[in-house]
Amino acid sequence: MTIAFLLTTLVVVLTPGTGVVYTLSTALTGGRRAGLAAAVGCTVSLVPHLVAAVTGLAAVLRAGTLAYRVLTWLGVAYLLWMAWSALRDRAPLAVDDARPPRPTARVIRDGALGNLLNPKVTVFFVAFLPQFVPPEGPAATSRMLLHGLVFMLATLVVFAGFGVLAGALRRRVLARPRLTALLRRGFAGTFLALGLSLALTAR
Repeated sequence: MTIAFLLTTLVVVLTPGTGVVYTLSTALTGGRRAGLAAAVGCTVSLVPHLVAAVTGLAAVLRAGTLAYRVLTWLGVAYLLWMAWSALRDRAPLAVDDARPPRPTARVIRDGALGNLLNPKVTVFFVAFLPQFVPPEGPAATSRMLLHGLVFMLATLVVFAGFGVLAGALRRRVLARPRLTALLRRGFAGTFLALGLSLALTAR
């Protein structure tokens, strides 16, 4: 485990993407608990990507097979649906402690599904991990799993931090209707941009 790997992992995890946007939006509307559940969901979604990278399945998918294209377009459709949902929901955001919270299992499921349908994450594992774990080295599989688990831990910690911070600020943010409207459009625009970017890779 090198300093270069840890620094690169931190940079990648901090880079805004589907998981970060989902965690922030969930925490702002549902509070800290919902934000933490979103972080867990996004982290859980990395498990099949890591398994695919270790077994070499991701390399096969990346080769341009039908399975890769189907998975890519499912990811595009999901991101566009999230963008449309954010734009369509025009109800005013407010802190309502009397309203039942969104089920934790549903928050985790949606977060996991968002990243699971993003084949670029699998490709990232294939391109990223081998730089630090030469496949011909001793115990390459075990070392790749260890590096992948460290990456997942960093994802959980960083995303949980985003969720806690957004949850703590939600009352101040939601008290400003113009700001909440801008955030909603910003989340929708981000999901749209991510979807279009993913669509370009599928062409």
